[in-house]
Amino acid sequence: MEKREGFKSRLGFILVSAGCAIGIGNVWKFPYVAGKNGGAIFVLLYLLFLVLMGIPVMTMELAVGRGSGKSAVLGYKALEKPGSKWHIHGWICILGCYLLMMYYTTVAGWMVSYAWKFISGAFEGVTHDEVANVFGNMLASPKEMVFFMAVVVVLGFIVLSFGVQSGLEKVNKFMMIGLLSLIVVLAVHSVLLPGSKEGLAFYLLPNLNATLEIGLVNVIVAAMNQAFFTLSLGIAALEIFGSYMSKDQTLGGEAVQIAALDTFVALLSGLIIFPACFSFNVSPDQGPSLIFVTLPQVFIHMPGGRIWGTLFFVFMTFASFSTVTAVFENLIASSVDNFGLSRKKSVAVNFVIMLVTSLPCALGYNILSNVHLIGARDILDSEDFIVSNLLLPGGSLIFLLFCVTKFGWGFDKYLEEVNTGSGLKMPKWLKPYFQYILPVLILVILISGLI
Repeated sequence: MEKREGFKSRLGFILVSAGCAIGIGNVWKFPYVAGKNGGAIFVLLYLLFLVLMGIPVMTMELAVGRGSGKSAVLGYKALEKPGSKWHIHGWICILGCYLLMMYYTTVAGWMVSYAWKFISGAFEGVTHDEVANVFGNMLASPKEMVFFMAVVVVLGFIVLSFGVQSGLEKVNKFMMIGLLSLIVVLAVHSVLLPGSKEGLAFYLLPNLNATLEIGLVNVIVAAMNQAFFTLSLGIAALEIFGSYMSKDQTLGGEAVQIAALDTFVALLSGLIIFPACFSFNVSPDQGPSLIFVTLPQVFIHMPGGRIWGTLFFVFMTFASFSTVTAVFENLIASSVDNFGLSRKKSVAVNFVIMLVTSLPCALGYNILSNVHLIGARDILDSEDFIVSNLLLPGGSLIFLLFCVTKFGWGFDKYLEEVNTGSGLKMPKWLKPYFQYILPVLILVILISGLI
């Protein structure tokens, strides 16, 4: 078996891990969920649940990775008690990562396609009403959908063929620094637009009446969901990076930094979208079409809109591609660990698997548009439902129980791993919270997601 490669620097680890967590959900889902749930109070609750749930579960995933030095299946095997079966969840995690990428590569392809449309001037002279047709025409074209999905898959595996340090770490560092720079530029521009004040007020000033109208319980559950899903926890997507870490820093401190970067991007994406929408009288609670229909309508009316549209979708491409490369790395490392493949062979095998398994989703809006897997859901929605509503909360619950119960790794061993190194220490008095309250909160998310 090849010697395991680690990260070259701590910054590399934090940026790659944050890149895995920062994805389309931050920029696409966060603003429209915030818009739908009344803005500011939702945002405050989201931040609260990030601290109460997201960060603790992240330390668990990282601890299993660093404590074992292995990817999902072997990570459990190294730490579980003899004869126990926790490692079965490792195989479910790997399947979850494949399933996530089967549709994520298509959505990442949309971002690349739109970046190209703005760069090449495809939106020049397009009227307000025609913008929706651009998105519809893209979905209806099998060639365009498959081409841009394939671009994402090919580029992802080319990057990873150079290894962890020269490929994943180097490229993600560049993309994350580009992403963070772009989001600041875009947010400042949006805030300075005429009429942006209403958007800022909607986003940042708590409106209790709006919250009560939607229902406080609904807003709380939505905030819990978003805080939880934003970090991509439960399918060992972050665990792999724990296995590449040094023991120099505590995991609590690293988890806080990753969550802070993730939140920074989510909050700033709201500063891009809400002021721009209010400035051009476009409703910000448009749901998933917000990015592909609502925002292009805003950009075509904006002075220099072609440039701003290009920058926005380049930023979106970076956000989605950082997640793609991070999860692909998990698949490659798992094949190396579990089947003894060389890294080169693992890259080649996973490239073929990913290209083929991503085809149904790319064709799900055209050739396979009559295929409904779960109820009336199309292929993308069905795959997303399984990952987001079952595998992420269910998997997080298993990681939690493994780390805090005597049947698994055990709280004391978990705590020792989390607190190894310098930095923020996890206090022991949190044990009852981790054992009795946190599992209930995750169950609430699991049940509400299934309902």
